[in-house]
Amino acid sequence: MNREREADPALRLGEQATGPHGSRLLSGWFTTGARVGLTEHLASYGPPPLPQTGRPATALIRAVDEAGLTGRGGAAFPTGRKLRTVAEARGTAVVIANGMESEAASRKDSTLLDLAPHLVLDGASLAAAAVGADEIHLCLARTRTTQFRDLDAAVAERDRAGLDPVPIRLHGLPHHYVSSEETSLVNWLNGGQARPLPTPPRPFEKGVDGRPTLIDNVETLAHLALIVRYGPHWFRSAGRPDAPGTTLVTLSGAVRTPGVYEIPLGTTLAAMVQTAGGATRPLRALLVGGYFGSWLPADQVQNLPYTKPDLATAGAGPGAGVLFALPDNGCGLSETARVLDYLARQSAQQCGPCRFGLPAVAGDFATLAWGRPDAALVARLRQRAGLLAGRGACRHPDGASRLAATALEVFADEVHRHLTHRRCPGAQRAPLLHVPDAPGPEQEGWQ
Repeated sequence: MNREREADPALRLGEQATGPHGSRLLSGWFTTGARVGLTEHLASYGPPPLPQTGRPATALIRAVDEAGLTGRGGAAFPTGRKLRTVAEARGTAVVIANGMESEAASRKDSTLLDLAPHLVLDGASLAAAAVGADEIHLCLARTRTTQFRDLDAAVAERDRAGLDPVPIRLHGLPHHYVSSEETSLVNWLNGGQARPLPTPPRPFEKGVDGRPTLIDNVETLAHLALIVRYGPHWFRSAGRPDAPGTTLVTLSGAVRTPGVYEIPLGTTLAAMVQTAGGATRPLRALLVGGYFGSWLPADQVQNLPYTKPDLATAGAGPGAGVLFALPDNGCGLSETARVLDYLARQSAQQCGPCRFGLPAVAGDFATLAWGRPDAALVARLRQRAGLLAGRGACRHPDGASRLAATALEVFADEVHRHLTHRRCPGAQRAPLLHVPDAPGPEQEGWQ
């Protein structure tokens, strides 16, 4: 079953992994074919099973630990460990549900919030109970006005029903790539700009109002809400013992049915492509993880399982849950150049690597893709890309460096072709990877 997404008619929603209600995270939508309101949600799941006593709620945290849930926002950090760390910190905690989804190649979080908002809100309430928080903040990009309005109505409906002991506050933040970074959220909620802060301290030590702060991706919270209801054994019935559960992934590019799919962790990259209807033509490469991700040669990674440890062996990671398929007639250099230009324009401009290094790399890549490059430019580009990583105030330069470096490696034959022939048919074709024509921070601001 598929559902076309309003924001991008090329994106569809597909059902894969199953649980007690069909699909795990989106079972309510697959049952009714409509966004799940509170009445339908309570009929399917009942109210969130909040613990009655105890701070922290040790049984809840133990269940998440035993389930093996890891974060679905990019880092894949063990969620139970995060909960326990915040719960044991000094001071009353704060919970932030991160629904910003600044990764433009991803649609998974916005899809989940559109179709199953109450699972996310249940998870936020349960997380607050686990860490003893007295505030919950749900952060969204302010540009998603329809989603903000719908979630505001969902929160108000829950308030009238008395479901959440800790009030949930909705916030619309500036929609910049780095504004979804966890310290950006804390900075903005503390009255500052939605730009990253230097660390340490980390938010779990000193976050909103100087208090220990738990920040979880909205998909992570939805999984938590199901684990507390159905138990660790149920969660582990999908995926692998060392990578349990399912995850939402946005599949796009040269696949027949691009969209958001729920897959068991450990599914191979080839099987993920088949989940989206298969490739429309032979594949040249796969971009795993999104704009901060890695290019991998398609013919060498077909059997690579989609888990953090397995992807790491190939120099990649799950990132924001993105798999983009580049066809054999596409140009990986031009696709990368467009993303690097976007990342350079979206940086926080707070340190040298973002202010100078990233624009220089983006400019060199543009020349490599569409200009008149020479061997000296390629050598300079390799050196500059290598200097970006680990030198910024946040991880923005690191992600751009990874994308550039893997492109130069995987598309080495294209680099040679651009140097010798000066014209690449693929670079002249319409772009395949979605790169938004979004206003830069200088237009929208950071407040």
